[in-house]
Amino acid sequence: MVERARDETGRPRNSRPRDALGRPLPPGSAGVPRIPDDLALSPTEFLEYAQELLDAERAFHAHEVLEAAWKGRPAQERPLWQGLAQLAVGITHIQRGNPAGASVLLRRGAERLREAGDPVPYRVDTAGLIAWATGLADSLGAPGGISADRLRPALTRRGHGESDWPA
Repeated sequence: MVERARDETGRPRNSRPRDALGRPLPPGSAGVPRIPDDLALSPTEFLEYAQELLDAERAFHAHEVLEAAWKGRPAQERPLWQGLAQLAVGITHIQRGNPAGASVLLRRGAERLREAGDPVPYRVDTAGLIAWATGLADSLGAPGGISADRLRPALTRRGHGESDWPA
């Protein structure tokens, strides 16, 4: 049995190469570049990076960025970052052709964002994202499919002031 790669704290790390939709490839395959587990970014930089990846139709990679934020930010922010990461995984499931999995993750992400409370930090548009995720989950399986534009949600509101949460 092959031992799984682990970080310095003993947590398992998946070092297998992945395709553009984040699916594991056989060991030794080229794959696409991975997002490092230890990103050291500000909350705004995490959001901007994740948005760039979503806009480029790389939802799995956006999920990895948002997961790094949830693991590296204070516990009080965990519902926010987990919710955002779950929305990105929901999009990933749509891209992979798994509407049932997408619906579960979109609804779970929306629920986590509801737990983020007020004020919402970093101009994250939780109300808009909750409505988007719920509407998208409700429309899965409808005739005509989902357009790629619907898979690029705006994570933040433009032009609104920052909350009192720490940067």
